[in-house]
Amino acid sequence: MRYALLVYNNVEVRDRIPEERRRITAEIAEVLSRPNVTGWLRLHDVESATTVRYEQGRTLLTDGPFLDSKDFLGGFIVVEVENLDGALAVAGELQELRGAAAIEIRPVREERHIGA
Repeated sequence: MRYALLVYNNVEVRDRIPEERRRITAEIAEVLSRPNVTGWLRLHDVESATTVRYEQGRTLLTDGPFLDSKDFLGGFIVVEVENLDGALAVAGELQELRGAAAIEIRPVREERHIGA
């Protein structure tokens, strides 16, 4: 089964000293190179976000994230594991390595959108 691990950061995680960040990045790269990791993406900092809303028949654009929060989505990882316990194991290992603000785990829907 596929699960998405939504990795949330905060300023403390993002602003680590460069040496610590390099060490952690190397350890995370090992986890990401495993066969059960089928994809991953890192996102630019939250300050670069643009939010699109549709309200009262108009499209509105705003600079910044959808929600103003101290925690922000830093990226996501897709894993192919047997069950939720497998996804929890990967998330726990990543959390130990990097100390993310949070990792949210969601099952991935296997069906496609109509017309996609």
